This record gives sequence, C-alpha cells and structure tokens, in this order.
Amino acid sequence: MNHRFFSGRQRLLVSSALLGSIAAPNVWAQAEEQIPQVVVTASLIEQKLEDAPASITVIGHEELNNRPVQDLADALVGAAGVHVGGVGLGRRGISIRGMSNEYTLTMIDGRRISQTASVIGHSEADVGWIPTEGIERIEVVRGPMSSLYGSDALGGVINIITRPATDEWRASMTSRGEWREDGRGGEVLQTGLYASGPLVKDKLGIVAYGEFRDREPTVSPTDARLSEMEGREVLNGNLAFNWTPDDAQRISLNYGQGSEERERNALTGRNYYVTTDLIDREQFALSHMGSWQWGETSVRAYGTKLEKTNRRSSGTAVRPQILEDRTYDARTTLNLGASNRLSLGGEWREEELFDTSMNSEGYDSVRHRAVFVQDELELDRWLLVLGTRYDDHDIFGGYNSPRAYAVYHATDQLTFKGGVGRGFKAPNLKVLSPEYSVTTSSFVVFGNPNLEPEFNTSYELGAHYRADGWSLQATLFQNDVKDLIQSYCAADCDALRVLNYENVDEARIRGIEIATSFAPLRQLALDLNYTFLNAKDLTADQPLAEKPKHAANLTLKWLATDKLNAQVRGNYYGKQTMYASEVRYGLPDYTLWGADLNYRLTQRFKLHLSGDNLTDESLAELSTRFDYVEVGRSYSAGFTGSF
Repeated sequence: MNHRFFSGRQRLLVSSALLGSIAAPNVWAQAEEQIPQVVVTASLIEQKLEDAPASITVIGHEELNNRPVQDLADALVGAAGVHVGGVGLGRRGISIRGMSNEYTLTMIDGRRISQTASVIGHSEADVGWIPTEGIERIEVVRGPMSSLYGSDALGGVINIITRPATDEWRASMTSRGEWREDGRGGEVLQTGLYASGPLVKDKLGIVAYGEFRDREPTVSPTDARLSEMEGREVLNGNLAFNWTPDDAQRISLNYGQGSEERERNALTGRNYYVTTDLIDREQFALSHMGSWQWGETSVRAYGTKLEKTNRRSSGTAVRPQILEDRTYDARTTLNLGASNRLSLGGEWREEELFDTSMNSEGYDSVRHRAVFVQDELELDRWLLVLGTRYDDHDIFGGYNSPRAYAVYHATDQLTFKGGVGRGFKAPNLKVLSPEYSVTTSSFVVFGNPNLEPEFNTSYELGAHYRADGWSLQATLFQNDVKDLIQSYCAADCDALRVLNYENVDEARIRGIEIATSFAPLRQLALDLNYTFLNAKDLTADQPLAEKPKHAANLTLKWLATDKLNAQVRGNYYGKQTMYASEVRYGLPDYTLWGADLNYRLTQRFKLHLSGDNLTDESLAELSTRFDYVEVGRSYSAGFTGSF
C-alpha cells in the first residue's frame, strides 16, 4: 500500500487536528420519533414503517454520521437480526437471520447491484458501492422478498436510499482520521463530499457525492511479514440529474464509478509475497417516475459492472473476473378505490460473467424474465397483502414466489405483523459449468450442471407496542431452506480432497428478535436488541457454521446539551460453530464496546471523537480459527461541515 497520504499515528493526529469546516445541526432521536418513518422496500411505494408488510430496520444518515462508518458492513453493525461475520481473508460479509451474505440482495434506490459473494472467492465487494456521505438511509428487510425482487433475495434485502436533490444549493463534507493504539498499522483517513442544488429552478436538479478512503494494512501479531488485515485505498464518485417537467413526472439519470486497491502480505508454502486486488465498479441508471391521480408508474433501465484483477510480487496472479448486469423493468401501482392498491410489473435482466476458470471460452451469460403482482387491501385496522412473482430463467425455467402478509393495528399503540413467503436463488454460472474447477494445496472442486435452485420458505409473527417514552417489539421467525448447495468430499478425503457441488442439504433456521427503546428523560435514551438463533443442518443433524446462537446490541445515548451528544455502543456475539476439513470446532463469544462524542460548535460545524473496541478484544487470542478480524483498540477524530 502506498504511503503518500500519511505514514503513521503522528501525521494522522496532525491531519485530524487541522481538519475544519461547517456542520449541520444535530437532530436527536426523540425529535425524529415525532416524524413518521417512511420506507419503500416492502411495497415499492412510500408507506409508514409501522404499516409496512415486513420486518424492517431503518438506519438514518444522522445515525451513520455520529459514528465511524467505512462501508455498508460497518453501517449495519448493531442492527437487529443482522450479523457481520467473516468471509475469509479477514473480510466481513452481512448475514440476515442466519442466511449468509450470498443470500442477501443489495440494492441502491431499489436497483440491484452485481452480487459477488457466490462468484468471487472471499468477496464482500457488495459493501462498497456507495460512500456514507451519499446515503439518506438504509432499509434492511429481514426475510425473503423474492415475490418482488426475484432470485438473490432469499434471506433478505438491503436497500440503500441515496440523498435526494434539493431546491436550494447545499453541500456537506465529513472527514475522519483513525489510529490504532497498538501501533501495528491500520490507520485510516476518510473524506466524503456531498453537493446538491438546482441547475434550472423547479425543473432540473443535480446531486453529486464521493469519497476517498485510505486504510493502512495491519501487521500480524504472530508474524511481522504477514498482514492481519489488508490495506485499502478507495475512491468513489456518483452524479445524478433529476428533471421534473411537471408536478407529476420525474426523469433521473445516474452514473457512478469507483476504484479500490487492496494490498496484503501473504504466505504460500514458504513463499512470502505481496498480493494486490484491484476492484473497479461502474453503475448507470435512467428512470422515469410518474405520480398520477389513478396511481404511480416507473420505467427504468440500469446496469452495474464489477471488474476484479490481481497482481503479485511473486508467483502466479489470480485470474481476472468481470461481472455485468443489465436490467430493464417497469411497474404501475393502481389505486382501486380508497382502500385497495394493486401493483403490477415486469423485469428483463441479463447477467454476464467473464472468468477463465469457468469454461474454455472464459465467458457465460444468463437471462431472467419476470412478472409480478401484489395487492394491498386495507380493512379498518387491517392491511392484507398478497403477492407473487413468476421468474423465467434461461436454464431452470419458471418458478413462482408467492407471499402473504398481514398488519393489524389493534390499538393506536399496539401493532401485530405476520406472514409467510417463499423465495429462491438460482445457482451461479460458475458452479453450473461442467468445466469449472479450482485447485488449491488441500482440495480441488468441480462444477455441476445438474444443480437445482435453492428455496426458502419463511414464516414470521411479531408484535410492536409503542408508548410515551418507550417501545417494545418481538418477532418469531423460521426459515425452512431446501436444496442448499454445498460442496462435499467425493474422493481422497484424507489427502487432496476432491469436492463436488450438490443439492444435498436441508436447513432450518428459527429464532426470535426482541428490541426495545427507552427514554426516561429527554436527555437520555437506550436502544437494545437481542436475537436468538437456532440454525441447524437437518441433513447432517448439526449446527450451521458461523451463526451466533445469541447476539445483543446496546446503544445508550445522552444529549448533554443542545450542542453536545454522546453515546456508548455495545455488541455481544455469542458462541459459534465452524468446520475445517469436516471437523467441528467451537468459536468463543466476545463483546465489543465503543463510544462516540459529537459537539456542534456552530450551526454549520460539528466535531466527532470516537473510540472502538475499548477493551482491546483480540479474536486471535480467543481462537486462531476466526476467519475475520476485529480492529484492536482504536480512536478517531474528525468533523462534518455543511453550507
């Protein structure tokens, strides 16, 4: 990793001390509760959070701004039902209700992005598409949403809502510097920018945001020649134009581009070397939105491209890989009277994969065609939702994904929610190829053209009670997963193992989510959530790997004055099970603590000071089998400014 930005703790401290600009005033959580939270992911239209036919967590821009957030994984730490765990090489993926990251669909303003987790080994490239400064809020839907979004939404949906265009010119900048106490590297410098305003008053607006982030690699505590955590240098930029020819229509054009350089010191056999991954991202979208007396319409064309290349100081570099998605979709929502709303739509999508390990041509593609319908009926205190989506896959043919959900407002304070839905995930092009094979020092794995899609039938039932100064909610859920695709040893299991992919596993994941918010005083608020998870491989009659049975998250917020607020964060991760060469191991539980201090100097200038992993918990000391890293005790300082 290049050291042209800073080389150590002292330069980082100086840089952070010199940072300055102008910050927007802080909005405290109690003030936000008076404004109904609006979401769009569960029904494709705006509705209040308590009316949404799904279990949804919303993380707003202000919450993200009050603590250090480098990517989407950081943003979702502490969310109910979400586990940020390892995917290998010290990297972290996002699991929802025990469903691993390859079963989570990530979207930007309702547009899907290239899903890399099941195609690129140890990949979590999905977490880095949008800089924090460009995020208005994040909506996390827990449970399958294939009835609206098709394949990949088997476990849940993460929808990143970007900041909209504004009627007046506005801009903001957030910059933070972070350093570790142990001096083993890992310093971070991060700066995000946002600007928005009218080019033609009431007709044409523009939104621009971007980010630069540099993180130095950390040195392994057991071998100084190796990296415990890779270094990263990230540059992202996005530009959007919004044209409103009249009050009923909006035409949007979006383009984004980003690059990422990841560097680490590695060891193969007795050979030490430096390996660098280069990731280039590109996204574009053109859309028309209409809001008419009879309903709403949407027509979109968009695409994403992700290219990963590698270089090494010695040895053979990893082959390049390119993923491209192009999607064309349209929908209409009809208001059939005052209490009935019908949504209809269709989608055409093409996936392309360039990878020389897949087949002799190093290329394959697949097309998806789909239609969906969803009806929402309001009956007094009830909201009833019935929907289904039919997907026609080039390889597997047609699949239906139905869903039924009900919301019942028993009183103004008490709401019940529950439903059942079915989702599916089609195997990726690599594992389907009979020519696909990968050989390592310990195994060789082959593709299987006879694989079938994976299915999840999900059930949930919950209640939410809200009173003055406090709220409580609880949700029971169960995922019945069939035809899970797993690799298993077919030959030479005691030597160089030969692995094949098969639809052999059935799994059941059940649990309960409990969350409460309590504000005994205007100046004090407590948010607490707990998840119990029982994740079992029914075929092998053993626990699923890396699914904490217990998880709890706590945030204690203190509004000391109208200028100063502080919070303490606690994240508990329960014991987990993992497998290595089909041998079962246990991973111990651990707790991480953090604290944040935010001070508003003026209406336009806010300072940030944070500490993470304050007890300096080291996963490597707890167990050498953790496949991800929690940063040691670290501190950050920065500012936010706006005008």
